[in-house]
Amino acid sequence: MDATFIQTLWITLQLAVFTTLILFLFGMPLAYWLAYTRIRLKPVIEAIVSMPMVLPPSVIGYYMLLIYSPRNWFGAWLVNNLGIRLAFTFEGILIASVLFSLPFMVHPLHSGLRSLPDSLREASYTLGKSKIETFFRVLVPNIKPSVITALALTFAHSVGEFGVVLMVGGNMKGETRVASIAIYDEVQALNFETANQYAFILFTTSFILLTTIYSVNKKYDSWRIL
Repeated sequence: MDATFIQTLWITLQLAVFTTLILFLFGMPLAYWLAYTRIRLKPVIEAIVSMPMVLPPSVIGYYMLLIYSPRNWFGAWLVNNLGIRLAFTFEGILIASVLFSLPFMVHPLHSGLRSLPDSLREASYTLGKSKIETFFRVLVPNIKPSVITALALTFAHSVGEFGVVLMVGGNMKGETRVASIAIYDEVQALNFETANQYAFILFTTSFILLTTIYSVNKKYDSWRIL
């Protein structure tokens, strides 16, 4: 394995880890809010959260590029006031990755919270627990399989991202080139051995994560039956 190969895998790992951590921090409160709020605009917000699952990656990437562009007021403001350029940078693809992977974090957490009986929260409130204490000490421990599923799916999805990363970050070695893009490049260059190495690592990672999800859920179902 040469330095470029390792560097590409390192960028891929960084993107997946940071995406997963950021989405876990923001996805938890969002899933909680969606699970228990009753405002009229809730269907609209749920639709926005789910959009990345049905939109082509190129559409999201295109709009992200428009937002990042210095010709756009936001992109111009970032460049002129903060000296930040997001197009074709790691930070740019990280933001795009967070948006594109949002439903893979929120949906499992939301489903887990909605599966809990309302009496569980009500009992906690009756015992004098605040909403924050109830969330962390009562709700989260009871949706561990959903938490693991959300983390694993988000990580696996981030590892395999192609379209959004290519649109927003291009294919810059050492900066935005991730394993999925490297596979495409190596196949185009007829370097099938290197492409196979990348593909095998991504395949193995996804297989291990999915196996972990199903194993945890199976054990949890067994405990519930007992």
